[in-house]
Amino acid sequence: MRPFAEADLDAYTAILQSEPVRSAFHLPETIGRWDAWSQMAAWLGQWELRGTGHWALEEKATGSLVGRAGLHYPARDDWPGVEVGWTLHPDHWGRGYATEAGRRAIGYAFGDLDLDRVCSVILPENARSIAVAQRLGFRLGEERVISHFPSAPHGIWWLDRAAWPSRRATGRAGEGHSGSA
Repeated sequence: MRPFAEADLDAYTAILQSEPVRSAFHLPETIGRWDAWSQMAAWLGQWELRGTGHWALEEKATGSLVGRAGLHYPARDDWPGVEVGWTLHPDHWGRGYATEAGRRAIGYAFGDLDLDRVCSVILPENARSIAVAQRLGFRLGEERVISHFPSAPHGIWWLDRAAWPSRRATGRAGEGHSGSA
């Protein structure tokens, strides 16, 4: 887990353009480099402005960018709270990377940021992300439409600090946005 770098642009674009990721997030077929660049810049900016954001996930063995994960807290009036989220290239699904990164992000939220509660905002048909959220201890609180995505309700999954099962084993994700894994 590390900050995004300009060299990640092509690999991150490929992640967003993969059909399974587009389908899971309802992304248009036209998503491209500008969108990837904008997201990477937004994550870096969110770290500076709010102390939250997503890390680039780099596979230790190869050094390849395989996805992103971390904390998301956009300036949206109806956003439920600090969100733990993850997105990986489908070639890397099923290897435990999302769960590991989610665990590190939760440890950062509860340890470094001293938050009492985090959420995960997931479309109900995204069974893989729901399974990750459940492995991490999240529980579905409600389903509702979020203003920037009016075409479908999202499940709002919650995890309270008191229910965090892995507090003893999380470790720290790192200082600020320069965490390492």
